[in-house]
Amino acid sequence: MPTLNRDELSSFLPHAGAMRLIDGVESWDEVTIRCRAQSHRDGANPLRAHGRLDAVTGLEYAAQVMGVHVGLLAGAQSANPSIGFVGGLRDVAFGRDYLDDCLEDLVIDATQLFADDRSFLYQFVISSGEQMVLKGRASIFLQQAPV
Repeated sequence: MPTLNRDELSSFLPHAGAMRLIDGVESWDEVTIRCRAQSHRDGANPLRAHGRLDAVTGLEYAAQVMGVHVGLLAGAQSANPSIGFVGGLRDVAFGRDYLDDCLEDLVIDATQLFADDRSFLYQFVISSGEQMVLKGRASIFLQQAPV
């Protein structure tokens, strides 16, 4: 499938400006997606606290990637726009304490394990270079967007 740049992601994410953490989609298909991000190195990243970007914020990176994947599968111009919510996290493991000291881009891979009309289960891995930064599973639930 075609790649998407940061500006094209606005069709799939409600996030704007610095809160759109993902820089682009490198590849995707019916089950998997791979995205890349550089925003973890930005000193103005809105998720920073006390001058650092804790690794737990990687969960927001993963959630945005899963949201993009759900949107790509549904189509950007869906007749029933929805808002996605993380319903639960399982088997989360951290390979680092902070994201801001990852010198290379973050690569976020997500694999859809289950899907129905309004719920999804994904497995995700975030890496930087050869190091695993964060991995786990997340359930995503859709709610119809207010009109």
